[in-house]
Amino acid sequence: MRLGLRDGAETSFAVRFAWLTGLRLIVLTIVLIVMITIYLGGLGTRADSSRIAMLTFAVAFALTGVYAAVLRLGKGLPLLAYGQMFVDQIAWSMIVYVSGGATSGATSLYGFTCLCGAILLGLRGALLGLIAGASSYALLCMLLVQDYLQPPADQPLEAYATEWSEVAFPLVLNLLAMSVVALLGSYLAERLRVTDGRLVVATARAEQAERLAALGRLAAGLAHEIRNPLGSIVASIELLRTGSSLGPEDDALCAIIERETTRLNELVTDMLDVSRPRAPSKAPMDLARTARDVVMLAGTSGRGRDVPLRFVGPDALVIVADTAQMRQVVWNLLRNAIQASSAGAEVIVRVTAEASGAVSLAVEDHGAGIPPEARDRLFDVFFTTRSQGMGIGLAVVKRILDDHGFTIEVESEPGRGTTFRVRIPASTELALAPG
Repeated sequence: MRLGLRDGAETSFAVRFAWLTGLRLIVLTIVLIVMITIYLGGLGTRADSSRIAMLTFAVAFALTGVYAAVLRLGKGLPLLAYGQMFVDQIAWSMIVYVSGGATSGATSLYGFTCLCGAILLGLRGALLGLIAGASSYALLCMLLVQDYLQPPADQPLEAYATEWSEVAFPLVLNLLAMSVVALLGSYLAERLRVTDGRLVVATARAEQAERLAALGRLAAGLAHEIRNPLGSIVASIELLRTGSSLGPEDDALCAIIERETTRLNELVTDMLDVSRPRAPSKAPMDLARTARDVVMLAGTSGRGRDVPLRFVGPDALVIVADTAQMRQVVWNLLRNAIQASSAGAEVIVRVTAEASGAVSLAVEDHGAGIPPEARDRLFDVFFTTRSQGMGIGLAVVKRILDDHGFTIEVESEPGRGTTFRVRIPASTELALAPG
């Protein structure tokens, strides 16, 4: 059983736990007031029922302080929740014992703990609350019937059921009620969790759509205003290089200008791609050949000259996809790996055919790796872990793969590199194609 929670889930769990601990304190206070003022008729500390009730409430209130302290630490909360449910069901059994045994109206408190367990931990929490409550209640009834436990001396014996014929009906009825509350509570809690998750996803998509709309307007203006001057700059650099008057320093400066104009042009292209998506035009394509061509092209320009690039895979491997978009996927992943690598650190593009007919495309680098806290946001628009770049390339990759029905996985170890692996399922269209 896994008790650990991820950061976002742990924060949500801590909030729910805090609210339910506060609610538990309120319920305890109300039950204490009702017990003392109505059922026991005042603080008769010399009466057995009063002593048992006061001791039970004192322990319960003290444990509430312990729960609050652990909540502030924020560690081991699921384990604490399990312990709290178990202790609460025992406490309710003590209240049931001093207020009539099997026929006590306080048996409804078992259902309260089952409901809290469902809200906190879903079905597992509800079942634990049910098991703990049913076991302690059934054990209490058995001890009273078998005369191992006598009713409190200050309580009338006729208020307690001490024969199985008297105990059977309230016992079965209360166990059934506990089961219904636990199952219904877990069902409603699961529905609420799913609905909340869908709301979070819908909100995130709406925010992303708003960002993309703003990016589209920006990219449309930039594409025209930037690409024309860039074309003039690149043409001017080429004219300068055709002459014989450039020295080594001048040639190095031209190379810098050429590299930076290429980077700026790629940025504009990425912005246009992510802001104006188009549906893929699927057809049989050779993924191995496409990946090999991209590796060869990347090795002749920019930082690709400083980082060794290697393609590993078969000579040909056909899949059904949009050729231009899959080329862009390989290019963006390879460019990302090159930027993450130091000079001399090899980058490998690996295409593999699996026995099931599925295909994988992996881009491996040996860079600094990706921090664990950043992995969930890698494919968000405008999120980047580098000092340069706008965080658009991987968002384009994710959008293209989603449109194709492909998936992408990230494996990274800080200091040892990162692998982006695209999973391409076996193609039904390709299997049915003639020839």
